[in-house]
Amino acid sequence: MSSAIPESVANARAAAPRFDDDTIDEIGAAMIAAARAGESVIRRGAERLGSLVWESKGAADFLSEVDRDSEHAIRETLERRLRDVLPGVPVLGEETWTGDAIPRGACFVVDPLDGTTNFLHGVPVYAVSIGALIDGEIAAGVVLDVAMNQLFAAARGRGATRDGTPIHVSTVTALDRALIATGFPFGEDAQIARFARQFQPVAAVTAGIRRAGAAALDLAGVACGRYDAYWELDLAPWDISAGILLVEEAGGVVTGIDGTRATVETWPLVAGNPTMHAWLLATLQRADAEFFGEKR
Repeated sequence: MSSAIPESVANARAAAPRFDDDTIDEIGAAMIAAARAGESVIRRGAERLGSLVWESKGAADFLSEVDRDSEHAIRETLERRLRDVLPGVPVLGEETWTGDAIPRGACFVVDPLDGTTNFLHGVPVYAVSIGALIDGEIAAGVVLDVAMNQLFAAARGRGATRDGTPIHVSTVTALDRALIATGFPFGEDAQIARFARQFQPVAAVTAGIRRAGAAALDLAGVACGRYDAYWELDLAPWDISAGILLVEEAGGVVTGIDGTRATVETWPLVAGNPTMHAWLLATLQRADAEFFGEKR
């Protein structure tokens, strides 16, 4: 198994735009303040879970007033803190996004409460995720694990941290020691049969597979070495707008299932340390070839 980052991926990462040093410091501070503002809303909501009204966006896809209020607090904080640096910068949030294309120039892509179903059930696995983009490329990212009170942050070319301490992807290369994260398909259009075909060869040879229910935290887990790799079939830009950069800046690899470097519009998504990413990608590609070959 290869332990090197694929050359095409490395070249694309090196060419990605980034903010200058002074600007990224201000943007990073604003993103952290915004994540903390969202966290405050979520913590207040957690104290009154029993009175929250569940709303449905689709099959098995829920939200509540906490999602909307967190997004409002994040948006207000970013706009206020950055009115001189990035006046009028678009803030694209999960609960207000109309499906328009990601704009050119700078913008923020926000998940105000990643893991809403966990939150509504009192399962302590949920987060705030904020990605700062330039021309569609992630330049900075913050994931705040609300329940664990851990702050993950990264900026292009500056590495990744957890609570200010540098982090790195795992060094595990033995399959029988590898812990893999994933997300299960759900909803009316779920790719359950395809996922089941992928799941079997991964589960058969690794130490285990975990499904926590929050993609931003799955990617943060890869970045800090808790998980050795991760894959998921169906995602959205707000799920991954910070996590992709966390993994890359922590020395990992993130691609689509076709092996091309990931953007916020890439899914299925495959991430991991270089060795485990290469193995997982090849395994998923073989499973897909069998699955789609049988459907013809």
